[in-house]
Amino acid sequence: MSCESVSTGKLFRDGLWDQNVVFAQLLAMCPTMAVTTSGTNGLGMGLATTAVLVVSNILISAIRNFVSDQVRIPIFVVVIATLVTLVDMSLNAWVHGLHKVLGLFIALIVVNCAILGRAEAFAFKNGVWASAIDGLAMGLGFTVALTVVGLVRELIGAGTLFAQASLLLGPAFSFLEMKVIPNYSGVLMMILPPGGFLVLGGLLAVKRLLDQRLNKPASAVEPAAHCSV
Repeated sequence: MSCESVSTGKLFRDGLWDQNVVFAQLLAMCPTMAVTTSGTNGLGMGLATTAVLVVSNILISAIRNFVSDQVRIPIFVVVIATLVTLVDMSLNAWVHGLHKVLGLFIALIVVNCAILGRAEAFAFKNGVWASAIDGLAMGLGFTVALTVVGLVRELIGAGTLFAQASLLLGPAFSFLEMKVIPNYSGVLMMILPPGGFLVLGGLLAVKRLLDQRLNKPASAVEPAAHCSV
């Protein structure tokens, strides 16, 4: 379906809820489990991925009439890898604390199924404006998902919200830092990998229940192209 005729509201609804990368399509599980030990880390990773999603969608849509089907996937990967390299260098230069925390997972944005999937399923078939909106919507949905998972894990694991936001994201984000539970020793498991699976499973169950209340069948999810994990 060409999405030139799809409203901006529909694109945002799909990105934030109906086709959410994490909660609906269950893609990008590696960064979802690994970097969401806090809301700050989840927010930082989500924003970096959103930047790549938006720009890659714009570029791929702009060149789609000059790229043959036979070589489209290598072209997608080259474009995405170039953008990820720029994001990686920018974070290292200006947000070094966050760059150290995210580490290898920034480079792994290149093989993020969500980005390659949107390039194949949407940007390569639609105009620049619609592709930019789609990338922004999917990126924001991914950012919200990572941030929510990180916040739940951080709250139960350490009793804080957005800890060290000013150090990792910059002084402008200091207003986000909160100590919710004073003198709280925390639950270590929640900031370890098992805690990520528990929180994600709980949030998936909540989304399914809400979908049932809203009469939205889970089978309506559109799978990302060429992605199985």
